[in-house]
Amino acid sequence: MSRTGKRKPVSEINVVPYIDVMLVLLIIFMITAPLIQQGVEIDLPQASANPMPPEQREPMVISVSKAGDFYLNIGADNDKPIEAELLVNRVAAVISNHPQTPVLVRGDKAVDYGRVTEAMVLLQSAGVEKVGLMTESQDQ
Repeated sequence: MSRTGKRKPVSEINVVPYIDVMLVLLIIFMITAPLIQQGVEIDLPQASANPMPPEQREPMVISVSKAGDFYLNIGADNDKPIEAELLVNRVAAVISNHPQTPVLVRGDKAVDYGRVTEAMVLLQSAGVEKVGLMTESQDQ
């Protein structure tokens, strides 16, 4: 028996062109993503910052000394350096009990920027969502 009857239309979508477009877009995004994340060198204007409004709670201050040591204004030994793991534990304990406690980082101007960034990463791992940076006004 021969097939001389009418042919039925095929109701399938050809997805090959869509896959090709998707792969091209994937390649474009893979190439452009690292370019977007790179920093741009800018000169920031000199201005005096407005002081922070008074808070209900005393802020938690993490200081980074010129030598790169961390200090925390909470606990018995405020004037002694604190290890990174103990810093994370203490900050996490305070944040779990009082989540609205403001957290500030105070870094010496001679300390390596990477050390201040490390303090901020430790705070993030302790569950802190917002971190402020302390500065001195230009008048001093």
